[in-house]
Amino acid sequence: MCRQFSACSLLILVLLCPLSGQSPAELAKLVPASGSGGSTSAGAEVLAFERALEAAVVRGDVAYVDSISAPDLTFTHGDGWTRGGKPLLVDDRKAFLKRVEDKVYNVRDLDSVKVEMHGDIAITYGRYVAQSRTGAPGRMWFSVWFERVYAKRDGHWLYVSHRTVHGPTYGPDRQSVSDR
Repeated sequence: MCRQFSACSLLILVLLCPLSGQSPAELAKLVPASGSGGSTSAGAEVLAFERALEAAVVRGDVAYVDSISAPDLTFTHGDGWTRGGKPLLVDDRKAFLKRVEDKVYNVRDLDSVKVEMHGDIAITYGRYVAQSRTGAPGRMWFSVWFERVYAKRDGHWLYVSHRTVHGPTYGPDRQSVSDR
């Protein structure tokens, strides 16, 4: 029960970040971290962390994203690599933080995300729907199916890797998969 309460509390706190004026990192300190392993509470903690990450990217909160990013973060754009080709682009930590600083996105909404726990390693996979601030007409709205890796180090989750597995797919449709 205590673990469920902690994960639910963390989720509520993350959702209240914009209203409270506190950063997700400050609010997360108020909730005890759940133990490692495959517990539901650890999975809920990771999903809340991922939502806080997406909100920070849209806000342009470089300090927060920097604080939760692994030094060797990689972000692979585009799914060309899945067919033996090349990705559209691969960002290292510095390049990803520049995207955050430039506030490239108006929207990055997570959809259909699942989490797989392996002790202090978490893998999430799902989709996000995004709107670019500077995209060409017909390419501002897009969706990406992804797989991400997070590692818990010194009691805190770090963003280690993002790999696009399908997409980007462009179009005005921002309807979630679950609504179809």
